[in-house]
Amino acid sequence: MITTSTQPAPPETARPLTVSFWQAFLFWLKLGFISFGGPAGQISIMHQELVEQKRWISEKRFLHALNYCMLLPGPEAQQLAIYIGWLMHRTIGGIVAGVLFVLPSLFILIALSWIYIAFGHLTWVEGLFYGIKPAVTAIVFQAAHRIGMRSLKNKTLWMIAAFAFVAIFALNVPFPVIVLSAAMIGYVGSKLSPALFEVGGGHGQSSKSYGAALIDDDTPVPAHARFNWTKLAVLVLAGVVLWIIPMGSLTALYGWTHPLTQMAWFFTKAALLTFGGAYAVLPYVYQGAVNHYGWLTPTQMIDGLALGETTPGPLIMVVTFVGFIGAYTHALFGPELLFVAGALAAVIVTWFTFLPSFLFILAGGPLIESTHNDIKFTAPLTAITAAVVGVILNLALFFGYHVLWPQEFAGGFDWIAALIALGAAIALFHYKRNVIQVIAVCAVIGLVLSYIQLP
Repeated sequence: MITTSTQPAPPETARPLTVSFWQAFLFWLKLGFISFGGPAGQISIMHQELVEQKRWISEKRFLHALNYCMLLPGPEAQQLAIYIGWLMHRTIGGIVAGVLFVLPSLFILIALSWIYIAFGHLTWVEGLFYGIKPAVTAIVFQAAHRIGMRSLKNKTLWMIAAFAFVAIFALNVPFPVIVLSAAMIGYVGSKLSPALFEVGGGHGQSSKSYGAALIDDDTPVPAHARFNWTKLAVLVLAGVVLWIIPMGSLTALYGWTHPLTQMAWFFTKAALLTFGGAYAVLPYVYQGAVNHYGWLTPTQMIDGLALGETTPGPLIMVVTFVGFIGAYTHALFGPELLFVAGALAAVIVTWFTFLPSFLFILAGGPLIESTHNDIKFTAPLTAITAAVVGVILNLALFFGYHVLWPQEFAGGFDWIAALIALGAAIALFHYKRNVIQVIAVCAVIGLVLSYIQLP
């Protein structure tokens, strides 16, 4: 627990003297239920609550942690919660913050996935998804635009994005190959022309103060947050054990080729490739889950993203839907245990997707608390982020043609879906409406259309 003694200060700027573990626990639990709006919305909620209102951490320390999380694979908002929880209440604080960030979403998505697959044939359910899917297409285009405007600071980065788009769209190059190629370009670029790969824009720094904070700019690094080789070794070993035990158990019980074992292995790889957030890894999930393994159809993949957009928690929680639908539709435990198979698969893919995030923060946090950015580390990540823009654009086009030509171009152009997508894009780009508002309106439109006549 962080405690500090200070000189008396005016009431409006008095430093919080202490925050108990259970105070923090209740906040992280609340955050798990209200963390809508994707990473931007979730980070905004944490900033408002922890920096501006509660003053548990200063603006500068908050941004320092956030900049580190932005460079990691995985959901940056959840990793930021883990980081702050760890900084305040040691390892247990980080674990609680990270688990509670995703736990409500896990249960909600399991329930929604079951409703979707069991009752999705109902007219009103079909209508809701008919309106939501064009909105999701517009949302993915907005994600490509947003990340591109933030990341593509020069012609070199624009070229990397263009090459990544051509590689995945025209040449069907696997996503991991694109990531590794971009990383190599960034590393070489850091030697030849480092200025092109400097981290700029981003979240920046701020000198604004909301009053003295519990973890302030000048607060010493607590003992548990100081780097120690023994602690690092113990954490890495614990992470490996927590991966090996469930993976080994699945392999022993079902064999390496069983879908549950392959889901565990596939989403382990996905967890290490999510540079740039969930939108960046979705093409890789699509390539594997739809094309390679056949766990779900392209339409179901779009529907899963729609559900992920409308529930709290990280957007990458769409993998919970993928696991549930894959196990349910393939009746892994027989026709009598469809829900059990789906729920177990959902838990398995969630575990293997989020386990690396805890290790990255708990093991890497002490280094970040004591070191500064180094171009040879940040340049590969800058190049990867540029490549991610091209990959997300490909994902948007994929969603677009499946929504606008629902019968794979054979059934004609769906002009009603196109109008919904256009309206959603105008709401997002011009009127700056948030994702939840856009999805809700489009869902209502689809529901109304379902009682008139769906195409």
